[in-house]
Amino acid sequence: MESSAPGKVILCGEHSVVYGYPAMAAPVMGVRCRAWVEAAASGSGLSLVAVDLGERLALRAAPPDQPLAALARLVLAHLGCEEPDAVLTVHSDLPIAGGLGSGAAVSVAAARALAGFLGVTLSPAALSALAYEVEKLHHGTPSGIDNTVIAWERPVYFVKGQPPEVLAIPAPLRLLIADSGIGAVTREAVAAVRQRREAHPAYYEARFAQIGALVSAARAAWEQQDLPTLGQLLDANQALLAEIGVSTPRLEALITAARQAGALGAKLTGSGMGGNIIALVTAEGMPAVADALRVAGAVHVWQTITE
Repeated sequence: MESSAPGKVILCGEHSVVYGYPAMAAPVMGVRCRAWVEAAASGSGLSLVAVDLGERLALRAAPPDQPLAALARLVLAHLGCEEPDAVLTVHSDLPIAGGLGSGAAVSVAAARALAGFLGVTLSPAALSALAYEVEKLHHGTPSGIDNTVIAWERPVYFVKGQPPEVLAIPAPLRLLIADSGIGAVTREAVAAVRQRREAHPAYYEARFAQIGALVSAARAAWEQQDLPTLGQLLDANQALLAEIGVSTPRLEALITAARQAGALGAKLTGSGMGGNIIALVTAEGMPAVADALRVAGAVHVWQTITE
């Protein structure tokens, strides 16, 4: 039984989404995690193989905080099934600690594959809920947006604690994603912002509120097929993310390169402090912006079209 799950980018609303403000995110369909399950010898139990990490371990011997093992246990408990004699293998094209939802993609792909092996098709809501529990191991206090957009594989408008709203797509979004080559640890970035917010609540609440209003405006611009305005709002979101301390000179250099090459807008995506940036581009302008990002030092440049 084989399954896969996409990556994700947050279009706008990072960090403020943790505190109840809206965010928009979209799947990255061309960069995926794959998981497959194969039967094993009777009595062998479930083995877990993480190809990209070079790890293989038995579920029965895995510690509680090992993410893939935690996910497998959650799936088995959810289904009311005994541990099968099988091998669950995961392999991902998504960079680890890049802000593209690699952890949630592994969880969703693995949950879907393991459940399928056991004869059950899990709903997007169930996949999202299971992956969210594992996101807590990765990120401490996650917003829930990664598991939501990856499980549904559709753009979503998300407010923590509310059912996600799957968005109709009035106009395709062409995005370039550029990897800075610097790892981004979401747990650390979220904790750092929380610590600064506790020290300066008025400063941070004002900026979170601004980001929340900007997300609503960005949704309206997309619905009206006004991509130039959407690009300007992505730029404004980036300015606010810089003000709360999660941008870096490396990210800013890539963002500047994209804008100067003709991107409609550009910003970091995910927790920041490393990871990736996104650039909103036209079909005609995509090649020039991609070239500029490579010249500026992007380790990888991917393209995705949300349509």
